[in-house]
Amino acid sequence: MDWLSIILWSFISIVSVTFIYFKKKFSYWKDRGVNYVEPTFPLGNLSFRKAHFKDFIINVYQHKNKSPFVGAYILTKPIIIPTSLDLIQNILVKDFSNFHERGGYSNEVDDPLSAHMFSVDGEKWKSLRTKLSPTFTSGKMKFMFPTVVEVANRFNATLADIVKPTGSELEVRDLLARFTTDVIGSCAFGIECNSLKDPNSAFRYYGRKIFEDSPIGPATALLVLQFPDLARKLHVSLLRKEVSDFFMNTVRETIDYREKNNVKRNDFMNFLVQLKNGKSVDDESSKEINKLTMEEIAAQAFLFFAAGFETSSTTMTYSLYELALNPDIQEKARQEIRNILAKHEGELSYEAVQEMTYIDQIISEALRKYPPVVFLTRRAADKYQIPNTKTIIDKGLDTMIPVYCIHHDPEIYPNPEIFDPDRFTPEQIRNRHPMSFLGFGDGPRNCVGLRFGRMQTRIGLITLLQNYRFKSSPKTAIPLIFDPDVGILTPKGGMYLAVEKN
Repeated sequence: MDWLSIILWSFISIVSVTFIYFKKKFSYWKDRGVNYVEPTFPLGNLSFRKAHFKDFIINVYQHKNKSPFVGAYILTKPIIIPTSLDLIQNILVKDFSNFHERGGYSNEVDDPLSAHMFSVDGEKWKSLRTKLSPTFTSGKMKFMFPTVVEVANRFNATLADIVKPTGSELEVRDLLARFTTDVIGSCAFGIECNSLKDPNSAFRYYGRKIFEDSPIGPATALLVLQFPDLARKLHVSLLRKEVSDFFMNTVRETIDYREKNNVKRNDFMNFLVQLKNGKSVDDESSKEINKLTMEEIAAQAFLFFAAGFETSSTTMTYSLYELALNPDIQEKARQEIRNILAKHEGELSYEAVQEMTYIDQIISEALRKYPPVVFLTRRAADKYQIPNTKTIIDKGLDTMIPVYCIHHDPEIYPNPEIFDPDRFTPEQIRNRHPMSFLGFGDGPRNCVGLRFGRMQTRIGLITLLQNYRFKSSPKTAIPLIFDPDVGILTPKGGMYLAVEKN
């Protein structure tokens, strides 16, 4: 047999094996007789066109019918997109014991900051959650409240220097990210980041790099998703080394300084120091617990920083955008702020903020229309029969809960593209399924920092609306376009609004 024949037959064999492999993989849902979206070679239901991942979820969700979920594929990997709110409640809450894993990627050896509470599973997650939950109680929020207000006042002073008497057109997303960076820097690390004064401060610089300068490309991301164990053997890291080194060194230096000088503050870092020394956060006097290592502490501090500054600044960005487009809603919010502050002698106290229910409704509606995290993931720990059906979810199968789609489903929220804070009056909330709003997730693996996130977002919006009016400008994007390169739902090209002083 000549070389040409060998090459030809080898090629035919490879093509045949590949065809049989994909055909077998792509028959998973068909063999089970469930509602699914027909995949295409080789990406499954992913698109070759560059788009935000929410578009993949939307394309699958639109195939929903009376079945509780739609089957789909990411490459050859079968996944579940649940469309029944009852099934979602089972997964997140009622049958959490079988869906406690997110199936996230972490690499504790090469990338210690990736082993934080959001990405780890099993006993490690359970241990971290138990230890860290007491740091986010309403009592702890009251301790941190004055720090957030102090940063908000600095934010107001910075903006006052920027906004001209006749008004200015500003890119507000970066300004808001600088505000939340300084808040998290103070509350998580006890450090004055000075991002408001210096847009290129170290914390703002590395904060940008977390979301805008990933060391992995699309191919590596798919490797991490499909073959996490192989990715760990190949030493794949989700963070650039300079980012990891910065946060590790910052945490280490902060803790060393505090312990040498006996510094105690009512902030997240102080609680982490207690955990490092084996003391429970909710019982400082006597209760001993397993100590956290320096790497574990750094990972949790990194998570608090990354999740806290980006999601809150993004939520405030979308809130201001909608208020600029809906001046009647903006005026109603401003009136509530004036009325309640007058009752509290002009002081922005913890109690005053709690009374501003319309501001909270605006935040909830912004999170509904623009959820920063467009889907939630859960992995089946064992076989699971969906109640009232014969359908079995196999062990190890991943579920992607379509937060964005649920929030935009007209059967759940009539006229979903209309911004209407009155959707979140107590009566409206009671009339909806409890899983109809997933801005912070739900169940035992919901966002542990939701109280803090809401608090800093409220304080930021109240401070801004008390002192400024926001309007659309010639550079305001209508409609919005989302950046496909950023996992969090982010407006492409920033957010330009006209800002006027009172």
